[in-house]
Amino acid sequence: QVQLEESGGGLVQAGDSLRLSCAAAGRTFSGYAMGWFRQALGKEREFVAAVGWSGSSIYYADSVKGRFTISRDNAKNTVYLQMNSLKPEDTAVYYCAATRRVGRLPNEYDNWGQGTQVTVSS
Repeated sequence: QVQLEESGGGLVQAGDSLRLSCAAAGRTFSGYAMGWFRQALGKEREFVAAVGWSGSSIYYADSVKGRFTISRDNAKNTVYLQMNSLKPEDTAVYYCAATRRVGRLPNEYDNWGQGTQVTVSS
């Protein structure tokens, strides 16, 4: 098990940027692939981005490609999500998650943080 805690959410205007962080504690962080998901009110949780254990394999949802950047620092046990050119439709609770094998589906991840709210006003 690995414990995850997200931070960095907030209220911003359309076009602004935010950087989310997810700090991990517990088992060896570098052994896990990490993902970011989001869930808007009344909608299902959806994939945003994922990064493999070494940082060399990176995947994005089409809706965020070119605007969001996922990265990880294994020395700090932290994964980041840099979000640029934010849109109102990016409003959601953002969750980080850990898995042994990188994937795009929520059920492929077995460790989750509590989430951080991102609200983008128009």
